[in-house]
Amino acid sequence: MYDVSKIREDFPILSRTVYGKPLIYLDNAATTQKPRQVVESISDEYYSVNANVHRGVHFLSQQATELHEGSRETVRRFINARSVSEVVFTRGTTESINLVASSFAGGLMKPGDEVIVSVMEHHSNIVPWQLQAERFGIVLKVIPMDEKGELLLDEYEKLFSERTRLVSVTHVSNVLGTVNPVKRMIGMAHAKGVPVLIDGAQSIPHIPVDVQELDADFYVFSGHKIYGPTGIGVLYGKEKWLDRLPPYQGGGEMIQKVTFEKTTFNELPFKFEAGTPDYIGSTALAKALDYVSAIGMEQIAEYEHGLTRYAMSRMKEIKGMRIFGEAEQKSGVISFLVGNIHHFDMGTLLDRLGIAVRTGHHCAEPLMHRLGIEGTVRASFALYNTKEEIDTLVSGIERVSRMFC
Repeated sequence: MYDVSKIREDFPILSRTVYGKPLIYLDNAATTQKPRQVVESISDEYYSVNANVHRGVHFLSQQATELHEGSRETVRRFINARSVSEVVFTRGTTESINLVASSFAGGLMKPGDEVIVSVMEHHSNIVPWQLQAERFGIVLKVIPMDEKGELLLDEYEKLFSERTRLVSVTHVSNVLGTVNPVKRMIGMAHAKGVPVLIDGAQSIPHIPVDVQELDADFYVFSGHKIYGPTGIGVLYGKEKWLDRLPPYQGGGEMIQKVTFEKTTFNELPFKFEAGTPDYIGSTALAKALDYVSAIGMEQIAEYEHGLTRYAMSRMKEIKGMRIFGEAEQKSGVISFLVGNIHHFDMGTLLDRLGIAVRTGHHCAEPLMHRLGIEGTVRASFALYNTKEEIDTLVSGIERVSRMFC
């Protein structure tokens, strides 16, 4: 049984008020709230096990190292990576993509080589490649989409050429909620000998992810999107690719031997983890993954799918409602506009009713250009949201709409 009321008890912030109204938090695509188990793990480790990890001979260092590397195993198990050597800790999705972009372009690409992305990418999967284009002369190609917000796979296949070196696409759009058919897209790329990076920031909290089943070459996500702390994230990479890539940063930990004449690099995954890692954050991330695993990712996906269907049907009842993104496979994100009401005005007035939504271009300006708009209001759902909150959202939108009549 999925007991949302019991789940909500683990998130103290959900019981607070905003402007005298009960908080309704619908900005989960930006960041999720944290269960007390995650927050308590942070204070517990600082108060009882805080010491720098790896190579320390004293008890606290060894204990902290065991927690940190145990967390890596938790991540490996959660995404079903083949080995902990394929799990690299980063600061989040953005750093993970920058790492791959910098190392892949710098180590394995030549001027004129191509990277395929999609029209619905977050800026963090566009700008890093543009930076490498300026440095190395690589070329970006863009997969188009239809009016429902679904990628055109026939056009995708036409983008491949003998110079295509990598595909880098989002699993779930942070604006449209579209769940892209990444397994099929990976298969299409592999048939042409091209590896694929999947941005899993918006998928990892909502649907089960098995990187071996997907056959992804790289898969990246952020801890704060899946009820963990900020500043910690994961780059999964197949060992064969991580072995080939040069290091992203230099410093301690990522080395094997250093002389002024030459430096040799550490084994995986440490080759990509320069400096002191966020060993407190990795433990808290593992707690978050254990938390959702205990509920069950299949159960979470089913519950949130029901919420999304309910919200779509209720919101379509609102006069003047325009919803952007109605793919057959859709996750818990609804971006919308109502009549001629500016998205900022709608979001500001909903906030006064205690309803937290996001407004703007959502770090996806090229997608906004494709849609012919400047921005949207975005409501995004998580495992602790309820149909009653959606009803309040609908009532709030209708109340704001009447103000502009």
